[in-house]
Amino acid sequence: MADEVLLLDFWPSPFGMRLRVALAEKGIQYEYKEEDLSNKSALLLQSNPVHKKIPVLIHNGKPVSESLVALEYIDEVWKDKAPLLPSDPYPRAQARFWADFVDKKMYDIGRRVVWTTKGEEQEAAKKEFLECIGLLEGELGDKPYFGGETLGFVDVALIPFYSWFYVYEKLGNLSIEAEQPKYYAWAKRCMQKESVSKSLSDQKAIYDLFLQRMKARGIDQ
Repeated sequence: MADEVLLLDFWPSPFGMRLRVALAEKGIQYEYKEEDLSNKSALLLQSNPVHKKIPVLIHNGKPVSESLVALEYIDEVWKDKAPLLPSDPYPRAQARFWADFVDKKMYDIGRRVVWTTKGEEQEAAKKEFLECIGLLEGELGDKPYFGGETLGFVDVALIPFYSWFYVYEKLGNLSIEAEQPKYYAWAKRCMQKESVSKSLSDQKAIYDLFLQRMKARGIDQ
């Protein structure tokens, strides 16, 4: 019996993009279902009753929630092609550490840069954001990818934030390319892979949606 794979997602979500990239890397065919987060489907609420969030990967009727958990699931189930996690326990643990770092830092700090702070608080958030990227650059070192010569677990966890670069730069008044060139070059390298470029959402479209949401909430950009 063929695998039935369904992804419940919302197109600008960096967390959903992770699963899109991983599935593309492994050549897995799947059905995509766009969720309206203001009117969540019964399937989403049933599949992720604890957090009620996207993304949710449903494999042969069984739901897997939380993007890093689902990312590991994809890697374990379809392990014969494009492995994301190393087989050796120590680098495997290190990859999990840095993916967890991305999870706990990038989204929240980026949100503070463009959404929840102004003035000195925003400047502090920008400083923390760039310091966070600097730490990631240190971990990348001279490797082409965090996974070494090939796209790995950390790369897939991190690269979806490329889709948000334009939002960060325009609303945060910063230049990622100028201030963190190694990180920017890594992102461009990832984008040369079809599995990445075809899975990530358009930067300008995300920016336009972000402005609409700010306007709807009466927030000046």
